[in-house]
Amino acid sequence: MVLVVAGVGVALLVRDDDGEVGPGPSVGAVSSLDEVQTATVQIIAQGSFVDPEVGLVLDAAGAGSGFIIDPSGIAVTNNHVVTGAATIEVLVGGADEPLNAVILATSECSDLAVIDLEGDGYPYLEFYESDISTGLEVYAAGYPLGDPEFTLTRGIVSKARASGETTWASVDDIIEHDANINPGNSGGPLVNEAGQVVGVNYAGDDTTSQFFAIAPPTVQDVVASLRDEQPVDYLGINGQAVIDEEAGLSGVWVAAVESGSPAAELGLQGGDIVTTMEGLSLGTDGSMADYCDILRTQGTDAELTAEVLRFATSEYLTGTFNSGEELEVAASFADELEDPQAGSGGAATYSGNTSVTDDSGVLSLNVPVEWAEVDGSAITLDDATTTPSVTAATSLAGFNQNFSTSGVVMAVLPGVDANDPNGTLDALLEGIGALEACPESLGRNDYDDGLYFGSWEQLNGCDGTGASFVGIVASPEGKEFTVFVGVQLVIEADYEALDQIISSFVVTP
Repeated sequence: MVLVVAGVGVALLVRDDDGEVGPGPSVGAVSSLDEVQTATVQIIAQGSFVDPEVGLVLDAAGAGSGFIIDPSGIAVTNNHVVTGAATIEVLVGGADEPLNAVILATSECSDLAVIDLEGDGYPYLEFYESDISTGLEVYAAGYPLGDPEFTLTRGIVSKARASGETTWASVDDIIEHDANINPGNSGGPLVNEAGQVVGVNYAGDDTTSQFFAIAPPTVQDVVASLRDEQPVDYLGINGQAVIDEEAGLSGVWVAAVESGSPAAELGLQGGDIVTTMEGLSLGTDGSMADYCDILRTQGTDAELTAEVLRFATSEYLTGTFNSGEELEVAASFADELEDPQAGSGGAATYSGNTSVTDDSGVLSLNVPVEWAEVDGSAITLDDATTTPSVTAATSLAGFNQNFSTSGVVMAVLPGVDANDPNGTLDALLEGIGALEACPESLGRNDYDDGLYFGSWEQLNGCDGTGASFVGIVASPEGKEFTVFVGVQLVIEADYEALDQIISSFVVTP
């Protein structure tokens, strides 16, 4: 055997004759602050994640902390440290040689995970069994900022019961303390002077120098299930709540998905946003509370309906967790239209799609590449104010002069009554001359694409031909603004283009 790390109060890791690294003889339960390092681990997780600000990050390596709770190598960390990672490596007690570990189970709502290190005979931490009170002296142990050097910071419990609502978890039993932690401390233990676990660090607020740990009752209850490979409040998502109040968009952003999980079986991908579950909008308060309340009410194994936005393909998807089926594109908007009379000699499809925006970057949508003429300049209204607008067509001159040229116009409507989409649509259709040019109306319908709600109408017989015009007036749920989308359908392929427009148009303040 070759000694890898040795020292008083430091775990012994040895390499056997086959070259495998593992712990040496067990030293039992940690009984002092000096020994906490021996049972504290650094976790290096590698994989690909989709960040809501940066986008896809390939082969990313993130570091967190954890701690061993059993001599067999059972260790606790945070869900957000390991879920969705392709590989995890664990360094025990400041060792240089990493060990492999298996993820047994996770709880995304409690932000806890249990992993099993190879080998056995590990020193381990025990939980503090007394009531936790304000003023209790505590120490945060771990490996912050990806540094392999062990750190221990000192503080007190400043609040024995704190709010556990965050953008990535929803925990009932939380301790607030002032023992400084940084990124990389996540999943590490908060201990007392005897080296007993008072909490699992998972969040911090640098502006107030207050930090948060999951209290032992919750940790012990959840970990009891996780170490038996029973997930708790879990669908296999590493994500966070996102909200844009002005755009009327909220939900759970999916950064990564655990292989084999209900989320993976449903077909969720990094970059998706789960906007509703069981008909309830998610993330409307900027937290995971609603998402986790549904899981705790219905159960992890329940069939849960969901609606999903996939920006990568500009699709609006629906499906059911734990149903054995994958997400499907929501019913085509074009399917609701009358069978097209247009396009007797036109193409059935376009060669591809491209994204267009207005000059201010507020409006965006996907259109056929053949609609190559684009005008993103603002338009001036009757009261001399301007508003964002974008037009894309096969010919801008033709689109602006008649109703028989393929294209689309989109604009924000300032000052209109968002509670009266029918009245607004009436005025617009009359104002742009669509009612006169397209005399055949197929009636007014409610509009709902999951993001925006209002009214739409199809007009046929435009310019005395088989061309059609579809007008949409809609607002987000909060009625913060109203948007108009007008699409001229001339050939058969325009109906497919309409679906792309409907699934992709977005107003971003």
